[in-house]
Amino acid sequence: MVLEAPRTPLRLEDRPLPKPGPGQVLLKVRACGVCRTDLHVADGELPRPKLPLILGHEIVATVEQGGARFKNNDRVGVPWLGWTDGTCRFCRSDRENLCDAARFTGYTLDGGYAEYTTADERYCFPLPDSYDDLHAAPLLCAGLIGYRTLRLAGDAQRIGLYGFGAAAHLIAQVAVHQGRRVFAFTRPGDAEGQRFARELGALWAGGSDEKPPEELDAALIFAPVGSLIPAALRAVAKGGTVVAGGIHMSDIPSFPYELLWGERCVRSVANLTRRDGEELLALAAAMRLRVEARRFPLEQANIALDSLRKGQLRGAAVLVP
Repeated sequence: MVLEAPRTPLRLEDRPLPKPGPGQVLLKVRACGVCRTDLHVADGELPRPKLPLILGHEIVATVEQGGARFKNNDRVGVPWLGWTDGTCRFCRSDRENLCDAARFTGYTLDGGYAEYTTADERYCFPLPDSYDDLHAAPLLCAGLIGYRTLRLAGDAQRIGLYGFGAAAHLIAQVAVHQGRRVFAFTRPGDAEGQRFARELGALWAGGSDEKPPEELDAALIFAPVGSLIPAALRAVAKGGTVVAGGIHMSDIPSFPYELLWGERCVRSVANLTRRDGEELLALAAAMRLRVEARRFPLEQANIALDSLRKGQLRGAAVLVP
């Protein structure tokens, strides 16, 4: 399913089998999650994508032509971070997620909305056997970015999650597993989403226009809505952290300095590192996350994207060739 230009529907197209380059593996796609970042690319909110482009960076696949790390028929996952130069000051200081030369799956590299793809084998992960293809796919971005967002909150015990979608429904379970207290914020009036959050261990769930019953130590924002930044600052205690977990967000409105005062902190998450992936997948294998996933045939990628755009999904959408 090919994106020819932003703000146009994806088009079903037959292409020759891709050929892996040096250090790459040829992969047969078994499932590919649909991420909000795909929506930002398709809607023209992220600049300069490779065009024409095959979206998709939550890829579960089997190796058709192996390299040094993997052999044929190994099952692997391919995330958003697809390549880094390994030599810049960011890569040399364990911050490969900030590499200026980085390439990204489904954005500057063709991704997984296809039957076959290629990937740099250094950026592929072995997947836990306890998750089938459908339920492993959302771990590869919703899970990984959610995990990095939680990591950047430090040891905060009272965690607010703003936007209870694919990432939040996974990371809520991780936070509860770690003994933290979770408070979930949904779109105002989303009673079903609030019930879902409580099912997954949230102590409280309400609309994003409400205040939680306790001050928060950290707020993790997954909805791409800039006005949630001052809302979250109002909810966190002194010394608290607000972490924006998305790659794109609408403009943040001005707010009084008193919301930031008291050593509160606002920071963003950029991409992920391979360390994030290794840690999250090991944790997922150990604790057995409940992954809510809705299957769509590959040719219904436009329907899946529109369902995400309209907020009609509980959990994640996953395309299956």
